[in-house]
Parts: sequence; C-alpha cells; structure tokens
Amino acid sequence: MRTRSYGVMGIVAVLLTSAACSSPSAGGPASKAGAQTRTVRPVEGCGDTSWTEPADRSPNRGPARCRPGAPAPQPLPETRKLTLATGTLSAEYVAPLQVALDKGEFKKESLDVTLKVLPTPDALPLLAKGDIDALWAAPEAAVMNGVRGGFDISWVAGNFSPDPRSRSGLWVRLKEGESADRVAMAGRKLGTMIGKGSVIAYPMERALEKHGGGLDEIQYQQLGSADVLTALRNGGVDSAWLLDPVWRRIDGEKGYAFLGGQPIGEPLGGMLYGPSLLNDDVDAGVALLRAYIRTVNTHFAGDYKKDATFVTYLAKLLKADEAILKSTPSLRMDWEIRAGTTDRLQSAYVAQGVAEGDPLPESQTVNRSLYEEAVGHRP
Repeated sequence: MRTRSYGVMGIVAVLLTSAACSSPSAGGPASKAGAQTRTVRPVEGCGDTSWTEPADRSPNRGPARCRPGAPAPQPLPETRKLTLATGTLSAEYVAPLQVALDKGEFKKESLDVTLKVLPTPDALPLLAKGDIDALWAAPEAAVMNGVRGGFDISWVAGNFSPDPRSRSGLWVRLKEGESADRVAMAGRKLGTMIGKGSVIAYPMERALEKHGGGLDEIQYQQLGSADVLTALRNGGVDSAWLLDPVWRRIDGEKGYAFLGGQPIGEPLGGMLYGPSLLNDDVDAGVALLRAYIRTVNTHFAGDYKKDATFVTYLAKLLKADEAILKSTPSLRMDWEIRAGTTDRLQSAYVAQGVAEGDPLPESQTVNRSLYEEAVGHRP
C-alpha cells in the first residue's frame, strides 16, 4: 500500500470526506453512549487498585494495577483480525504491544493482531474510514480537528508517564555563551516525529515559559524516529524532543541541555479507536484493551528493568541497544487517562495556531468505558 503525508489541514479534509460517506452509525456521541450501556461485571484479580480517580494528577499517584495475569482472557466466539498502527516498533513505550504479541496475549482473546508501522498523519485517514482498527499514538491536533469535523475517533487508553529521573523531553544544542539555565528558544528549529500539532506542545509550552519564545516562535521539522537524534547531532535541527532511551546518548555531553519533559503521572498518548472498535465490534475493542492491560500487569507493573533477563529479552524484541535500555529508568506504564488532558492539549494547539474552532469537551474526545469494563470498574 502506498502512503503519503498529510498536514493538519489535509487530514481534516480526508476525515470530513470519510465522515460524509459513512453510515449514520459512525457518529461519535451515539457510539459512546452505546458502549456505556454495556454490562460491567467484577473481574477477578482487579479490585480497588485497578482504577484511580481521573482527576488525580499528583506526581506520586500510583498507576492502576491488577494482579499479574489479570484480567483473565475471555476469548471471542470467533477470531477477529485487527490491524493496529504505530509510528515505530522500537520505542520503549510500544513495548507492551510488542510483548503482548510475542507472548500470545492477543491470541488468548481470539484476536489476530497485526502491528503496522505507519506515521500518524498517514494512519489517521485509515482509522477514520475503518481500514485500520486502532492506532497507538496520541490525541494530536489532527485528531482533535477530525473529531470536531464529526468523525468517530476516541482516545480509549493511556500508555505511560515518565519516571521522575527520566530526562525524556526537550533537548537543545547550546549556542556559544548559553547555559542550561537560560536558553533563547525563539526561532530555533525543533526536530520531532509528528511536527507541529503534536502532544508535546503541552509540555513544551511549560518549558518555554522559562526560556523565551512561545510555541508559535519555534520552527518544526518532522523527522522519522531514527532521524531525530541524528539531526540534532549534525546540525539539521538545533533542538529536539527525545524519547526514552534515546536521550541517554547525549546526556552528560558538553553542549547539550535538557529543558523539560512530560508531566509526571499524566499519559499523553496511548490507544485510539475508530468506528470498527467503537461501533461495529465493541467486544473486540474491550478484548484488545484487556490483553494490553494484562500484559502491563504481568510484565510492566513496577520497575521492570530490575529483571536483567527481561531487559535482555526486551532489547532483542525492540531491536534496541541493551546497555542504553538498561541506563534509563523504567517507564510508568499506565492505561488510564487523566481528566482534562485533552483540554490542556487543545490549549497548546491554539497557541501553536493549529486548532480549529472551539475546544472540544472531553466527552467527545475520550472514552474510558472500554478499559473500565476490562478491569470491572463501574463508574
């Protein structure tokens, strides 16, 4: 299949066209209401600790957890083939999906899952039309603009928040005479996987408050995941958003400074569903999250990097440098979504000049009901 890149406006046009050609059942509010009327039963191994109050954004909040192996598989009557797109298969935040696939957790739910590498701009139109079933990404500006146009896409599960020791985030190559305490960011070129309209706009806005230059004063250079660090080193860009464990490659090197990262305890991405799992087959949508949540509880519940054997396995699975992987703290894998995150994201998109129309209420952007059903929580 050939793919092509879309800007924010281009994606919106595709989404609107898709929405116009869809059946009435693809409408967002109706599908969300339908999911909320489903019967939610208690789940063995998932008790009070399997859900946390969404409004709790304290940095020391422990993420929700069930016992290892829970929630137990509930195989569907027939095997369902699902395509899940992700921008990369090598980043650590994709590890739960890779492990779930490798250890057969999806198969236990009668799901035949294919992980397909697609940049978010290319994947969004396919998700909107139902050509792919889910997207492991984030509620970027293009997603918000598409939902505003009437299409049924929802953020249904979180992915992670950083360890307080992590320095994943905004890095800059210092100019002569600059120090990490005060960096003139206005006019700098930033390398990022998504480009303008990414969720990193929210934490970047907080970092830029200390270093001059607003979100609208930064030049954005969209790059592949493997190219961001290279561009920062060779001068193609003079700042970059570096993920775990990539930032370790320059941490401590003279001439580079870390300016700030993702808020502790607040996932900014995760699983996005389109109409096929929000509307057509909600059972499969819950099953996919159940397998993901079970993988987190079994393999990523705490400081998973204390297990040297597991780190070796993970490095091979992600095709990552084992020494670098060991050198960064474990991510706090977290399937829940905090209250108000999409409000804060949309505010940053407005500051970047990539948002359209009035901000969307959370009821139109987030659907927690599927992961709540998976762990047996009744709102």
